[in-house]
Amino acid sequence: MKRNIFVVALEDHQRQELETLRHSDVFNVHSLLSVKTAVESERFSFDALLDEARRKLKAFDGSIDAIVAQWDFPTSVMVPILCREYDIPSPTAESVLKCEHKYWSRLEQRKVIPEVVPEFCGVDPFSEDPLSQVTLDYPFWIKPVKAFSSHLGFKIENDEQFHEAIKEIREGIRQLGDPFNEALGHVELPTEIQEMDGNSCIVEQIVSGVQGAPEGTVYRGEFNVHGIISQPKAEGSEALFDRLEYPSNLPETLHHKMVEVSKKFLEHIGYDNGCFNVEFMWDEEKDQLWLIEVNTRISQSHSEIFIMVDGMSNHEVAVDIALGERPSLVNRQGEFPVAAKSWIPYKHEDGIVRRVPSEEEIQELKRRYPGTMVRLDVEPGDRLGELMHQDNFSYRLGTLYIAGEDHDQIEERYKACLEELKFEIEPMQ
Repeated sequence: MKRNIFVVALEDHQRQELETLRHSDVFNVHSLLSVKTAVESERFSFDALLDEARRKLKAFDGSIDAIVAQWDFPTSVMVPILCREYDIPSPTAESVLKCEHKYWSRLEQRKVIPEVVPEFCGVDPFSEDPLSQVTLDYPFWIKPVKAFSSHLGFKIENDEQFHEAIKEIREGIRQLGDPFNEALGHVELPTEIQEMDGNSCIVEQIVSGVQGAPEGTVYRGEFNVHGIISQPKAEGSEALFDRLEYPSNLPETLHHKMVEVSKKFLEHIGYDNGCFNVEFMWDEEKDQLWLIEVNTRISQSHSEIFIMVDGMSNHEVAVDIALGERPSLVNRQGEFPVAAKSWIPYKHEDGIVRRVPSEEEIQELKRRYPGTMVRLDVEPGDRLGELMHQDNFSYRLGTLYIAGEDHDQIEERYKACLEELKFEIEPMQ
């Protein structure tokens, strides 16, 4: 009898990715909640979403053998709660929330890996004088303790910018902060986190450099890394990075340091029977490694590039753990030595999309550069300012997957593809 695997917010193209898994013929894959419900809802209740998932699982006529998370909050917190109810291996909700809550995570990081933790402090944006709570000098970042991407994240250089940012944060923070508070209600919180709930902010030291991210698993206390991603930044780009490249071409000594730090922190918070990817920033000039954030799941953003290089989606390890089996991933069995997932950026100016690349133009690009895939996120008539989950630096018009013989070729093909993908955006008057 086939086992049943539920993936929260499974996209259509991911069904093909899951066919690359070793034993895909012996299980059935089901989507638990839609992408629109679990990922794209502008307003939602965490507890209502959790109850909806419970109802769907209860109504399922068959065994429930695995539940897999591949998205950030609310999925990342909802899945451990559901797994506990169905006796499926999973991290505890508390260990997940110690990563999801940016301020709580920094407090825990500082206990065991202080050398990689930027300066930080907590701020209540609804207090009478939020600026009085800031202990850092300008410039610094301010952002909610839980947010999508860089939404409501601001670089602050003076008092005026701080007060403007607080105004915007007050208007928008509850959209995610309120449901995050519902999630926090499922665990016992220390006093300092009770006082810094989901509608609070963290102020952090600005760090710079190139990003890298080990991705791996912890299974019955056994820590393992199956891949390291590098995240180079194009010259002149304001965003932290504009593409993900696999495998990483950062120095091996840095790889070892990132892995060592990740292991030490995850052991400290008691994280077990789960997947992770940990984002770091390396200041090469000062040889200083900074920890940016810890994600408690595989990254579905990495799945395609794992397939291109290793021949198998990273969903493999998530499914293994959920089924109570030791996770493993094949290595370098794919078609290409190097692969990248890249954004198709557009300046942060609102406008109406009038033209997107045609199917013929995309097919020509794929013919010219083997391994290239294009996924558009916009169509004619869309307004950029209404797109969901955008950051404060640029809009993303779509995703570009690129393959190559080495990292230099990836860079060349990325620039060439951006030149050849023709969009027309009419500025707002």
